[in-house]
Amino acid sequence: MATLAESFLADLEDLSDVEDEEPQQAGLAGEGEDEEMGGDDIDNLNYDNLEAVAHLTSSERYKDIMAAVRAAADEDASGSGGATAWAGPSEEDPTYKLLVDCNQLAVDIDNEIVVVYNFIRDKYKTKFPELESLVHSPLEYARVVQAIGNEMDVTLVDLDRLLPPATVMVVTVTATTTSGKPLSQEDLKKVEDGCAMALQLEEDKALILRLVQQKMDRIAPNLSVAVGTEIAAQLMGGAGGRVPLSKMPACNVQVLGAKRKNLAGFSSTTAQPHQGFIFASDIIQQTPPSLRSKAARLVGAKCTLLARIDAYGQDPSGTAGREMKEEMVKKIEKWQEPPPAKTAKVLPVPDAEGKKRRGGKRYRKMKERYGMTDLRKQANRMMFNKVEDEFMDGEDTIGLGVIGKEGSGRLRAVAMQQRQKLSAKAQKKYALKNYGSSGATSGLSSSLAFTPIQGIELVNPNQAAQDDHMRDGTESYFSEYSGFRSSRTGAK
Repeated sequence: MATLAESFLADLEDLSDVEDEEPQQAGLAGEGEDEEMGGDDIDNLNYDNLEAVAHLTSSERYKDIMAAVRAAADEDASGSGGATAWAGPSEEDPTYKLLVDCNQLAVDIDNEIVVVYNFIRDKYKTKFPELESLVHSPLEYARVVQAIGNEMDVTLVDLDRLLPPATVMVVTVTATTTSGKPLSQEDLKKVEDGCAMALQLEEDKALILRLVQQKMDRIAPNLSVAVGTEIAAQLMGGAGGRVPLSKMPACNVQVLGAKRKNLAGFSSTTAQPHQGFIFASDIIQQTPPSLRSKAARLVGAKCTLLARIDAYGQDPSGTAGREMKEEMVKKIEKWQEPPPAKTAKVLPVPDAEGKKRRGGKRYRKMKERYGMTDLRKQANRMMFNKVEDEFMDGEDTIGLGVIGKEGSGRLRAVAMQQRQKLSAKAQKKYALKNYGSSGATSGLSSSLAFTPIQGIELVNPNQAAQDDHMRDGTESYFSEYSGFRSSRTGAK
C-alpha cells in the first residue's frame, strides 16, 4: 500500500507532464501562425530596417511612372513633346493619364517623406535629441543630419547654406550642451541612407511638378490659368479626372484634399477647417486671413465651372479662366474696401426764411384733415389767475384749458367749420360767373314786383335778401335785423 508521501509525488509527476505538453502545443500553434503570416509580414515588423519601413521607391509603380516622367521631360527638352496631337477621347489621352498618375504619386511621395523623417528622427535621437524641436521641416532636418553626421563639435559644420542665421545659432549653442552620444557605424549608415532617400524623393517630386506645370496647360487650360497648374493637377488627381471633377459640387471641390489635424489635446479654436488644395492658391494666400474662408468658397465655385468648361473642351485658349480670375480678384478687392463715408450736408443759412413749398388741393385737404381744431387749441390754452376744469380718464387727469370759460355755459365748444379761403384770382372768377364782368348786382334783378293786391310795386332787391336772413340767438334784440314782421310776405 502506497504511503501519503508517495501519493503526493505521483500527483506532482502528473502535473509536470501536463505542463510539458502545453508548451509543445503552444509552439506548434505558433509555428502554424508564422506559416500563415509569411516571411514578408515578419520583415515588415522589423522597424529597424529602412527598406521595411519605406518601400515606395522599390515598387514597380514608382519606377514605371518616374521612367515615363523622365522620358516626357527629355522630349520637352528636345522640343518634340508637342509634335503629335491626340485625336481620340480626352480621357484616353496618354498625357492625361500620365498627369493623373503623377499627381497621385506626388501625394504618395509626401507621405513617404514623413515616414522616412520619422525613421531618421528615431535613429538620430541618440546623437542629438534636441534637433527635432529646433528644425521642424522634414527635408531641412534630413539635410542638417546629413551635414552634421557623427560630428560632436557642430561649430565645425557649415550650416549657413541650410538654415537661417538665427536657427544656426540656436542649433550650435544647443549642440554644445546636448546629452547625446555618437552613433555606431551601423546606425550612422542607416541614418545616412534615410537622408539620401528623403532628398531623392524630393528631387523626384520636383521633376513631377515641373512636368505637370508643362502639360496641364493642354489638359485643363482654364483651370490652370485660374488657380495654377499644380493646384489644378491636385484637384484632378483627387477627383479622379476632369469629368469626375466637373460633376462634383462646389462645396466638395472646396474641401478636396483637406486633412483632419490631430491637435493632441490642444484647443481647436484657432484651427481653420475645410482647407483643401485650393487653399494654397495665390488668390487665397494674398487675401487677408479674415476673408480667406469666404474667398475659398468663391474659388471653389469658380473651379467647378472651369472644370466643366475644360472637361468638354469649350474654351481651349483659356480665356474663360483669365476672365474668372480677374473677376475673383476684383470681388475680393471689393470686400476689402472701406464703407462709403457719410456725406456732410451743408448747414442752412442763419436767419433765413424757410423754403416755400408748393401747395395744392391735396395739400390743403390734408392740412384740414390733420390740422388742429379750435377745440384742441382751447384745451391747450390757460387763463391767467383762473383754475381750469379737469376730468379723470382712468388714472390720468386731463385739463380742459379755457373750454367753457367764455360764459357760454357749455362744457363742449362746437368747432367752427374751416372754410377754404379763395385767392384773389379765384374770387374774381367766381364773381364773374355769378354777376358778370362789373361785379355789381345782376342785371336781371329789377325793382318792380308784381303783387296780386297792389299790382306793380317798387321794391328793393337787397332788402329781400336781408329779410330772408334769420336772426341768430346770439344777436341782440335791437340789431338792424330785428323788429316786427308781418305774416304777409313782403309787408311790414
